[in-house]
Amino acid sequence: MTTAATGGARLAVAGACSLSPAQLRARAKKVRTVRDAPAVAEGARGSFHLLASVDGEVYGRGTAAGDRRLYRGDVAGVAVAADRARTLAWLTGRRPDPARLAARLVPRLPYPLEHAAMWPGVATVTPGHGLRLGRDGSWSTTPWWHSPPSELPLAEAAPLVREALREAVALRITPGQTWGADLSGGMDSTSLCFLAAEAGARLVAVTLHWSAATNQDASYADHAARALPGLTHLVFPSAELPGHFAGMTERAEPGDAPTVLLRDLAQQAELARVLREHGARRRLSGHGGDHVVTAPPAYLHRLVRRHPASGLRHLAAHRARARWPLAATLRELAGHRPLGRWLTDQADTLATADRPGPRRCDWSAPLAPPPWATGHAVGLLAGLLRDAAVSDGVPVAPLAKDRGAHAWAHSARIAATGAGQIARAAARAGLPNDAPFCDDAVIDACLRARPEQTGHPARYKPLLAAAMRGIVPEAIRTRTTKDHAGEEWQAGLVARRRDLAAWADDSRLVEAGLADPDPLRRAFLSPGLLGTGAAVLESTIGAEAWLRDLEAHPHPAYLKEHADEGAPTPPATAP
Repeated sequence: MTTAATGGARLAVAGACSLSPAQLRARAKKVRTVRDAPAVAEGARGSFHLLASVDGEVYGRGTAAGDRRLYRGDVAGVAVAADRARTLAWLTGRRPDPARLAARLVPRLPYPLEHAAMWPGVATVTPGHGLRLGRDGSWSTTPWWHSPPSELPLAEAAPLVREALREAVALRITPGQTWGADLSGGMDSTSLCFLAAEAGARLVAVTLHWSAATNQDASYADHAARALPGLTHLVFPSAELPGHFAGMTERAEPGDAPTVLLRDLAQQAELARVLREHGARRRLSGHGGDHVVTAPPAYLHRLVRRHPASGLRHLAAHRARARWPLAATLRELAGHRPLGRWLTDQADTLATADRPGPRRCDWSAPLAPPPWATGHAVGLLAGLLRDAAVSDGVPVAPLAKDRGAHAWAHSARIAATGAGQIARAAARAGLPNDAPFCDDAVIDACLRARPEQTGHPARYKPLLAAAMRGIVPEAIRTRTTKDHAGEEWQAGLVARRRDLAAWADDSRLVEAGLADPDPLRRAFLSPGLLGTGAAVLESTIGAEAWLRDLEAHPHPAYLKEHADEGAPTPPATAP
């Protein structure tokens, strides 16, 4: 945390930030009222919270993408804020909202549901907005971020991405520091390793060797390691690490929302322990690269209107790769319904929707509840969608003017949400984690590129490949494949069948009326027969685990009472 004070103004920047203490002090001198506070962060790089107190009024903001957030609530008639929703839920004695729990049974929620807090009476300050707390206990929010125009050719956008990533890594590293890093063999983590080495870090990198015979990650990682001087390279066959879903019955301090991190939580804790033994005090992660450097296919909606011939060629390539049904895709391309109408339509079709199809050209992926969701859960989710479509009589505004830019910005927010959850879990494991791809400046640089030049299915991450030319070895920069840990995921579920059966028999989701016990049990015990994707089952497992964690840890461990006065007793638990 960096602080500055001048006159009646107090400023604090918490997190990785390019502003030096001297620069923060110089900017503090220009703050006369709380309205001047947002300008303090203009041009600053990194991932940080900005807080300001000016003559008794308070201003706060997190990041545009939402890896660092603020939440607000009302405590005894006074507007208060925190960077953890659970803090405000505890102060107000709230239980999780059943409707928001029902929503978490569906993976990849659309905007604006994806950032909603899990408790009634606790509201997320929309990422990209600042919160103002008045002297009279009132509050208001104002936007400070807007999605940039996506108009730059790849040749012009790539240098911006390179410099944004380079600065995002360099501002975190002091030359000579020992840093842990992931060296998966993929482009995202490998790019960060080379930028960290360029910044002077002493790297200790871990590579997981997955069991699939066709998996190529380890060989690409080995190629990268040979080009990184001074690297300590640790390779772990997956069989030597805790399996997927290991430790799922151990109750941990819960985060602000359910998460799919349970999948490899024990595995990552073991890697963190090994990295600490080798001297690392922080860890770089390539998380977010998949989301921010490649435009989602929704860019086709604008492209076919602006450049029909090019749009149809792109459409043919996407259909060939993902087997999109022609009629349904053409209907999406021809449609003009606004975001609010799309949300309402999703609510209307939830009860009859089949399994969601491939993500195509609409505002977001089509929504469908899992087979074990009750009618009550479906109704609650439909109500949330209708409420999100209109606020105070005003239709919801998308993140950008067209579907493609909106989908890309939303994808970045999904990545940032994961980055925030990973950071909290990593801190609990004793090795804080940084995800530079989720920095606002990096996301802005990516979003400035023409989406059709970054999202063509025949090219793999062309924006990042162009940005890393001359930095990352050509064999990796031009890689066109991506591997996964599917066999380990299946093996983990099989190994935990007894635990999952016990969960099905004593499910908190069933108790809340959100899941049917028999379909849930079949899903837990025979995931290969579901016909639904892994993400659907993991969302349910994550929600079930989160409820159990809350039950086991009703008092947030990070909250400590004042040594002299003690903390106020929260009100009786509210519904």
